[in-house]
Amino acid sequence: MQKRQLLKLLGVALATTAVPSLAFARNHTPRGPITAKDVPTLHGGETRPIFNGSYFRGRTGQAYRAATEIPDLLDQLYCYCECETTVGHKSLRSCFVDLHGANCGICQKEALLAWNLNRKGLSVLEIRNQVDRAFMNL
Repeated sequence: MQKRQLLKLLGVALATTAVPSLAFARNHTPRGPITAKDVPTLHGGETRPIFNGSYFRGRTGQAYRAATEIPDLLDQLYCYCECETTVGHKSLRSCFVDLHGANCGICQKEALLAWNLNRKGLSVLEIRNQVDRAFMNL
């Protein structure tokens, strides 16, 4: 008797899950490959202007000049120095609205990599992928 009840319950369970799944499969249209247009644009939301770093020299000066040229791109990149959690930055752009970027080699290297890749004509998605690969294991 218990075996018969178990089989009935199993049959009901299969019927209630299989029928909706079959209906979904019948009405589902495959999308095809995911492309860059399918990936949302990620903006940190930083709107403050880039700090005037014209008096900086060397890599620091280059990083601030790069930030001045590509602030919107930097706002779409995560900063791997973890300043989001330590000082509340919204994106890599946030590092260059004040003096934080002047004192952080990670921010400088990341901004310069993004700037160089942008100059080569890479898309935001390609730049984001390369920056992530270069800095994610710090």
